[in-house]
Amino acid sequence: MNPNVQRKIKNLENIERFPPDHLFEYLPLKKSDRVLDLGAGTGYISLPLAEQVQSVCAVDYDEDILKYLEKAAGERNITNIEYVAGNFKDIPLENESFDKAIASISLHEVSPLAEALQEIYRVLKDNGLFLCIELEKTEKFSGPRVSAEEMEVKIREAGFSIVVNTLLQTQVANQPVYVIVAQKNK
Repeated sequence: MNPNVQRKIKNLENIERFPPDHLFEYLPLKKSDRVLDLGAGTGYISLPLAEQVQSVCAVDYDEDILKYLEKAAGERNITNIEYVAGNFKDIPLENESFDKAIASISLHEVSPLAEALQEIYRVLKDNGLFLCIELEKTEKFSGPRVSAEEMEVKIREAGFSIVVNTLLQTQVANQPVYVIVAQKNK
């Protein structure tokens, strides 16, 4: 395996420190759900999610990471994940094809953010839910960040209504994390 991919996998696995089931508490899941996992990475969300819903579509721009995820799913006998190489600003999927969408610690990397949020809105069914998990913007940490307040404004501008906006008690890499749940309006 490419050493750059190995390094990326190690970094992603080090970041993912809190149980994803805690995140699913914010997003009521049904066995019949089709869920989009944007920035799927190593499968931190996709793998446990696939055990609870009809299907998961894992989108990531990095095809090597998607291959790693596909192998990990195979090792766990998970067969209901679709792997799609793509970016958030032009999601190569049909309109209104998902019940839920999740973007976990990935939207802060997207510019312009508005385009990505409009794409998420486009692929969600009416009344579909979007779970956004992000690192809170603070003076202490450098790098691209979007505050919960800024993210909420952008999500509303994309047409969503906000259901939840909360700062988690859990941190990732000693950084505060927020969760926003938004619903696609009809």
